[in-house]
Amino acid sequence: MTSSLASDAVLITPSAGIERTQHGWRAKCLQRLVRMDLPVPRSHAISSECVQQIATGHPPDEAMLARLLGEPDNVSTGAFGLISVRPSAVDPEWGGPGTVLNVGINHERHKALSKRIGQEAADALYLHFVQSYATHIARLDPDMFAQDGKGALAEALRSYADEMDEEFPQDPAVQLTEVLRSMARAWDGPTARLLRQAQGAPADAPLGLVVQDMALGMGPGFCGSGTIQFVDSVTGAPRITGRFRGQMQGSVRASDSETLFLTKDDRGPALEDAAPEVFADLVRSGVAARERLREEMQIEFVVNEGRVSIIDAVRLQRSSRASVRIAVALANDGVIPPEEAVMRVEPRALSDLLHHQVDPRAPRDLFARGINASPGAATGKIVFSAAAAQASAAQGEPCVLVRRETVPEDIRGMHASVAVLTERGGPTSHAAVIARGLGLPCIVGAIGISIDARARVLRAGHRSFREGDEITIDGTTGEVLAGAAEMLEPALDDSFAQLLQWADQFRQLDVRANADTPEDARTARMFNAQGIGLCRTEHMFFDADRLPAMREMIFADKPEDRRLALERILPMQRDDFADLFQIMAGLPVTIRLFDPPLHEFLPHDREGMRALAESLDMPLSDVVRRVDALSEFNPMLGLRGVRLGIVMPEIYEMQARAIFEATALASRQGDPVVPEIMIPLVSAMREVELVKNRVDSVAAEVRNKMRADFTYRLGVMVETPRAALRAGDIATHAAFLSFGTNDLTQMTYGLSRDDAGRFMGAYVNQGVYEEDPFHILDQEGVGELLMIGAERARAVSPDITLSVCGEHGGNPESIAFCHRAGFSYVSCSPFRVPVASLASAQESIRASRADSDAPA
Repeated sequence: MTSSLASDAVLITPSAGIERTQHGWRAKCLQRLVRMDLPVPRSHAISSECVQQIATGHPPDEAMLARLLGEPDNVSTGAFGLISVRPSAVDPEWGGPGTVLNVGINHERHKALSKRIGQEAADALYLHFVQSYATHIARLDPDMFAQDGKGALAEALRSYADEMDEEFPQDPAVQLTEVLRSMARAWDGPTARLLRQAQGAPADAPLGLVVQDMALGMGPGFCGSGTIQFVDSVTGAPRITGRFRGQMQGSVRASDSETLFLTKDDRGPALEDAAPEVFADLVRSGVAARERLREEMQIEFVVNEGRVSIIDAVRLQRSSRASVRIAVALANDGVIPPEEAVMRVEPRALSDLLHHQVDPRAPRDLFARGINASPGAATGKIVFSAAAAQASAAQGEPCVLVRRETVPEDIRGMHASVAVLTERGGPTSHAAVIARGLGLPCIVGAIGISIDARARVLRAGHRSFREGDEITIDGTTGEVLAGAAEMLEPALDDSFAQLLQWADQFRQLDVRANADTPEDARTARMFNAQGIGLCRTEHMFFDADRLPAMREMIFADKPEDRRLALERILPMQRDDFADLFQIMAGLPVTIRLFDPPLHEFLPHDREGMRALAESLDMPLSDVVRRVDALSEFNPMLGLRGVRLGIVMPEIYEMQARAIFEATALASRQGDPVVPEIMIPLVSAMREVELVKNRVDSVAAEVRNKMRADFTYRLGVMVETPRAALRAGDIATHAAFLSFGTNDLTQMTYGLSRDDAGRFMGAYVNQGVYEEDPFHILDQEGVGELLMIGAERARAVSPDITLSVCGEHGGNPESIAFCHRAGFSYVSCSPFRVPVASLASAQESIRASRADSDAPA
């Protein structure tokens, strides 16, 4: 190999040309520590280009090896010419091959070390290197080198010689060459590539290496090694934690080693007491690193005869709640600007702060896994029906509703439960959508469980759980746990509020909430939603006071009879809407007219039909015939949405009347209200015309009757591919278009969102779909329909309001698409509003940075 490789081993000095893209994050971090005059051992950065050349069979030349190995013995530092080799990828999350310590140790240096640090400690260091070299570099059987204790070093050296037919290499240059080659090749191994690509690394991600003089942490005087950090990894609260082990190096311990707490502690001796100067040096280093590296770091250090050496500093691993608190604290202290704090928090991490979470430090008794459909964690007793859930709640006992899959009738049971578990379903199934709206932890599509509702038994493998048994649902991870797990409280503290306030300052895309009840609306206001983007009125009809009237309307044969039944519901709907208008205090409220097929409001078992026949004073046979008549082969593509509003116009007329009467009342009591009425499942312009004419007529009646002057906006929920394609026609009669991406995805793919979870994992794993299209918006197919619809609508009505109100509205990747498409707002479940707000702010910041970086 030519001497050009020597120039690729750069001594890390304050002015050296160290680049993260070329030498990796660890090399750049060490240079910053050096610039702070921290006591960092001599270190070299090997470029990714050089590492690649080594991997392809070009060993480093003598000049490069000489520079890396340095002086053969440096007694003043206690290093004795030993070095370590560490990976340095561009991003620390990408991992890399394991660090190799004590490269350069041989018989001669082992003998010198024995005199300085003792025979036992020197043997342990040499043995550890032989074991590491034999298993990771020479790729020998680890079991052959698992020995420990007296005589283990001689046995390991003998085993190596027997297997390799040569003595263990004594030349430090040979050792280093083989270590560098092994680490370089390990980076390109198939397992390593898959692991780092799972962390978002590109397929050709480069690797740099750092070669550093060893500071042993063993010898006469006060010696040892450890780590220190200055905030709690779980909570983010200021707190010095870590470990210090006297006479210790990595996993190698001297006989006189002692583990110390860092700060004063009643449980035992502390470094702060044993070596106050060392402790003070570490604290000063930590403060300097935080300010200069603009981050909370975990510092790895070695103490040799009372002198501190800073070996490494890595970004502190942290929980979601800690990441928020750390980012806000750094901004409040002036270390980073608020804009940077907003960018540092993963939007999905906010979901963990809104709910109870299983403490990651606590043990878990896992018995099943499923799709993490709604975040948070809760413990309760198993119930298998909505009625049992209501009974449990009435007795003050938390319960978990367990169902094969939920139906609209289960909403009351979900309200009474602390969590939901279903055997079937996907991220946008009924259980998932309703649970997110209620803020309930929810797992759907649980693998390997079977539910026997009649016997009231949940089976998972060889384990069985009966009604009343206690389980924990971790909706954040998708894990179902036996018994009660230890919990962390929600973290809606000042840091959370400050981060959302900054996010609201930077975001350009508004965020509204899907809210069906006053409780939903209050939650939305608490999270500073800019209005209600979707109020699903049908959920109001399942209330026990309204369901009988709704069923009476369904069984009516004449329009007059339907109107009479609906008149009983009208004042209840009016009060619902008035409450929403009052809570939102002048913010926009978008009310979707009745959408689901009527069969959802009817019982489907014999016992329920008999009870309905008694309540309606009808023969059971008539009830059965009516239920059969309303059944459809595919009800989600049948008589529902606007089709129902045209066939049975009395329903939409009643709802419009309730909306306008509530508007008049709310406007008298507070800010003027401009309700937004949304027509669901439109596929033709004529449908909009028919509904608009009837709604306009009702509005005129209410104005005259209540002597009120109000306006309203009529819009369309675009859920069918045809509505997206004919958006230009539809826009002539609509003030806004809101794309309902749940149904639009379902109809575009011809895929049931409730059943897709059964095979979606296999599809994603085999690359049929890059992501679950019900979880992350399909930008190529469904997204193209959104763009076509937006373009054609704007061509007819340039000022038309465009939005997304499906569950994708709370997904960060989908929000980025909506931002780029120039939509006005997204709407999502109330508990996803913070996630959407932060994602919207981050996309606005990225766009602003891109604009500022663009050439003039």
